[in-house]
Parts: sequence; structure tokens; C-alpha cells
Amino acid sequence: MTTTVSAAGLSLRYGSTHALDDVSLRLGEGVTGLLGPNGAGKTTLLRVLATALPADSGTFTVLDHDPSTTGGRQEVRRVLGYLPQTPGFHPDFTAFEFVDYVAILKELTDREARHREVRRVLAEVDLSDVRGKRIKKLSGGMRQRVALAAALVGDPGFLVLDEPTVGLDPEQRMRFRELIARAGEGRTVLLSTHQTEDVAMLCNRVVVMAGGTVRFDGTPAELTARAAGRVWSGTERDPAAMAGWRTGLGAFRNVGDPPPGAELVEPTLEDGYLIALDGMAAEVAA
Repeated sequence: MTTTVSAAGLSLRYGSTHALDDVSLRLGEGVTGLLGPNGAGKTTLLRVLATALPADSGTFTVLDHDPSTTGGRQEVRRVLGYLPQTPGFHPDFTAFEFVDYVAILKELTDREARHREVRRVLAEVDLSDVRGKRIKKLSGGMRQRVALAAALVGDPGFLVLDEPTVGLDPEQRMRFRELIARAGEGRTVLLSTHQTEDVAMLCNRVVVMAGGTVRFDGTPAELTARAAGRVWSGTERDPAAMAGWRTGLGAFRNVGDPPPGAELVEPTLEDGYLIALDGMAAEVAA
């Protein structure tokens, strides 16, 4: 993997809370999924990498640009596309006007060239036919696509997406996944999500965070393999299981340490994630 984004020892505290605690990672082209429970530090990490929030200590580079200087920070922002968890829209802007406003902020000063770029990114997210519609009249899925179009302005080499599929219905999520997969071709995408199926379907790599630190960094297959031999089917929820639920077929799917003779089943990425989190909890308890 050719490294495009590199972070070393990033730390940030809010009072006595370690939002980031010595976070180091390297990213390359393609889509990397960022998983973790609420409060894990995912959004803080994304904000730091997007130069929206300074770390207390540590360093990082984006496409060979170092944001520790004013000039370097400007260069990072020129090659960055950022979709925050809650994009701020002016409700009376049209989709075109909002993306055009972001393009101006990204220093696209030539009006004709800028408008060509705005039309290009709106077409890329399949919104050409509603580009003159006010954002307050658009559906939630369309608003998310407007925000993605704004992040794609200027063809950034590093795209940071914070929970882009939250609140979307299944059809909208499938459509958005297609857009993210397309965006990951030839650029580096860091996707924070609570949806393990998004990671399974989109990502060639997954990073798991908890307590402000990176606890797993590898492929989705490697995370899934953590649950091998630890998922079983039964007629009831095993009280010793760390998690268990009745499936649509009536049997119970249990995750944890199976009893002797248990009927083992193939693990999923979600099972591997649960096992990883359980290991982290046990580590903290120890």
C-alpha cells in the first residue's frame, strides 16, 4: 500500500477525557472504514485530519502536505473533501447555490470554470435534475448527496466522511454506497460509520477505535476471523453469551465463548466487531 495519509501519536484531551490517545495510522487509496462505539474518538479523529480541530500533540501529513504550518494547512485543505456528521445548510439555498458557495470557499474563483465544476459534481451524485431546487424541499437522502457533492468539489485526493448514511432508508443507503465506492476509485476515503454492513460492502480496510485509541487495523476479513469458532446457534439465548438474539428463523444466534458441542455458524463482520469490543472491555477491566 502506498501511504497517502499518515498520522503519528495524535492526542487530544477534553478536561480529563482522552478523546484521542496516541493515535497512529496510515491510509492508502480506497475506502477505509472507521468503526467504534459512541465516544470512541472517531469524529474527533476525523475533525483533526480535516484540520477543523488541532490536536494537543502528534503529527500527520495528507498527500505529502504537513498542516503544522499555515501554508501546509492551506495545501491540505485544497486536497481535502470533508462531509461532517451534520452538514450545515442554508435552507433557502438551492443545491447549485450551496455547492457553488463551497466551491468559492475552496478558491475556485473563475466563475465559468467554477460553475462547470459545480455541475460536474452534482451530476456525479445524480442530482442534475434538482440542482435548482431549494435544499429545504429536498429529501434527507438528497441533502446528503448535496453534502457529498460539496465535498467532491475540486476533485480532492482525500475524502473524509462522518456517518454519511445515518438516517437514510435502505434504498438511499444502497445508492449512497454506490457513490462512496465510486469516490474511492483513485483517492483515499476515510468513512466513519456505525453500520458494519457499510464496511463489509465498501471497505478494503477497517480501523476500530475505542477509548480514543486504535484497537484494530486490518482487512474486513481479518476482523471477521476474530469471531471464528465463537458464534453458535441454539434453541435459546445462552446466558453465558456476550450477545444473543432470536433470528427470523426462530433460532438464537449467540456470540461469545460457546459451550462444548455447540452448533457453530459462520461469523460475520459484525460478530468480529462485537468480539473485538468485548476484548477491549476485558482489557480495560483487567
